[in-house]
Amino acid sequence: MADRAEPTFTTYIGDGELVVLPATIDGIRAALPPERHAAFETAVGTTHAEELLAVLQYWAQETSPELRAFQYSVFERLERGDDSGFIPAEEMRALLGHDSQGPW
Repeated sequence: MADRAEPTFTTYIGDGELVVLPATIDGIRAALPPERHAAFETAVGTTHAEELLAVLQYWAQETSPELRAFQYSVFERLERGDDSGFIPAEEMRALLGHDSQGPW
């Protein structure tokens, strides 16, 4: 039987740099520095099932310092009032063909 690769998911930072993140609890734990394992285990172990996906996504992102640095730079830019490069929700709805007031 062939070995299967660990499940992952991807996201992008900056101008399209691909970031591959672990997509299992074991994969996230293995990718974190050992000093973060206890905090991860506590977070996963005490999270309500309805919120578990969001918590796992947070911790998966914690495995990529490059991704976190990019995210914090975006937040800092927004805090300074620079929203260049962002698309207003109304324009996203039009681009995606959504008539609803959903997440876009």
